[in-house]
Amino acid sequence: MTQILTAAGIMFGLAGFFGTVLAIANRWLRVEEDPRVELVENMLPGTNCGACGQPGCHAFAEALVAAVEPPAGCTVSSPENIQHIAHFLGVSAGQREKRVARLHCAGGRREVRWLADYRGVTSCRAAFVVNGGGRACPWGCLGLGDCERACTFGAIFMNDNDLPVVVADRCTACNDCVEVCPLDLFTLEPISTKLLVQCSAPLAGDAARAACQVACDACTRCVADSPEGALVMEANLPRIRQPGETTEEATFRCPTGAIVWLQKDQFAGSRPRELTPLKKAQHA
Repeated sequence: MTQILTAAGIMFGLAGFFGTVLAIANRWLRVEEDPRVELVENMLPGTNCGACGQPGCHAFAEALVAAVEPPAGCTVSSPENIQHIAHFLGVSAGQREKRVARLHCAGGRREVRWLADYRGVTSCRAAFVVNGGGRACPWGCLGLGDCERACTFGAIFMNDNDLPVVVADRCTACNDCVEVCPLDLFTLEPISTKLLVQCSAPLAGDAARAACQVACDACTRCVADSPEGALVMEANLPRIRQPGETTEEATFRCPTGAIVWLQKDQFAGSRPRELTPLKKAQHA
């Protein structure tokens, strides 16, 4: 019994000692935060999506107050709100080109060859571990909507061909779809980038076309038809090296339509579902 009481006394003593040290450290070493940080944070959407490059709205507010980031860095805020924050801080709103998520696959249920019918948890991640979900192309979109469910801004919907469609006006480049896709099929691209390679399969020739009707077959015509250095072939796929130099001519001779020139974003196959109340609140 004496040993138990002694041990308890030691523990309480240590707790009291370290508590006192922390209290003193907090009193003398505390760094006062600029009161404007909290005010600016309250002006931000509060989504903590990370699209600004910061881990959350509080960190972005700190960067704004420190003049490290421009208010325009928040791609979720409306133009009016960005101007309001800029006026409050007495700085320029700045400029940052909008980025949107782009899907590098056009092989939906109608285009890809299927080896088996996946029946399991309705999740791309689950299907991915079961022999690629039954597709002949294990690099393509599995079509089970993980990205749609992950997007809290209602910027992605699944069309009638089981492919996700990105609604550019709603996309905030929050990166959620990039992270949730088990096949890394999404990238965040400047909205001014018009050339899009809609294939991620490192196949060539007959092997590519046998797996998917719209797969890139590595014919290299797009590279030949582009300004020198704008496109290069890597792992049997065209890679954009100079986005500002690309032209629509790169798509003219593509035999499968695997590379496209983006016009005004249009919905393919169906309209997006109405936003849920939660998504409406976050998108406002």
